[in-house]
Amino acid sequence: MDSVFGRAWRRVEKQIRLVAFAGQADGFLISYPKSGRTWFRFVLSHYFASLAGFPEPIDLHNMFSFVPNFDLDPVRGIPAYRFRERKGMVPAIFVSHLNYSTSRFLRRPVIMMIRDPRDVIVSAYFHATRHKHRYEGRLSDFISDRDQGVPAMSGYLNRWASGLSNRAHFILSYEGLTADTEGQTEAVLRFLGCRIDREALHTAVVAGRFEAMQERERAEGIPAHDYDRSDMESMRMRRGKAGGFRDYLNDAQVAEVERLCSAHLTSAAKRLVARTGFGA
Repeated sequence: MDSVFGRAWRRVEKQIRLVAFAGQADGFLISYPKSGRTWFRFVLSHYFASLAGFPEPIDLHNMFSFVPNFDLDPVRGIPAYRFRERKGMVPAIFVSHLNYSTSRFLRRPVIMMIRDPRDVIVSAYFHATRHKHRYEGRLSDFISDRDQGVPAMSGYLNRWASGLSNRAHFILSYEGLTADTEGQTEAVLRFLGCRIDREALHTAVVAGRFEAMQERERAEGIPAHDYDRSDMESMRMRRGKAGGFRDYLNDAQVAEVERLCSAHLTSAAKRLVARTGFGA
């Protein structure tokens, strides 16, 4: 039987390995869940694949070999990253939903992807109820849920809003990316010190159009996720609409999300989410 000591040692060993990988990172793409990172990861992967002359079409599976998760999963994590010897062309950008920690992310640059909290909560609710099947309550109850609702989101944003002040960072809002995908992606690439190839960038943005991404998800699914792809509300690429919360939240629910954000977010976190237009 596996010993308590053995399990504890493996956790320590995992953290040691992740810190070593963090030291090799050119940057981190950080976001609270349901902020649009799958879409942006695909666009970046397509762009880097073009620069590297990658012979295969980019899809929702092999994109992890260009922009992997910051974990040790062999399919979606750092072991899947193929370009350690070509970092000048395909930078090591590791993606994470983890809470802020100086020891975990060292002093590496961060792209912080944020989204209007009202849209995040709606998307998180459908993810929890229809994709992961880990919540059975009503949307009204989910909003105030300590572990998955606004309190959880606020804690995450508070920690990162504080941590960003200690490192080079770029704030990327889902709303800004939706309005000007090409311009915002170019700005991120410049922040990372990457070469700009406008033709490759345009092609990557076109490939990442929401309708095309949605068709890909229906056909391919997401690695390590088992869900009903015929159910639109269970999809990762569910709607792709900035401000879509208005189709799901009534006035009282909108007011409750805003009240909880006002009560729980720090001043720094409020300035962060204001970049989405929230609170304007």
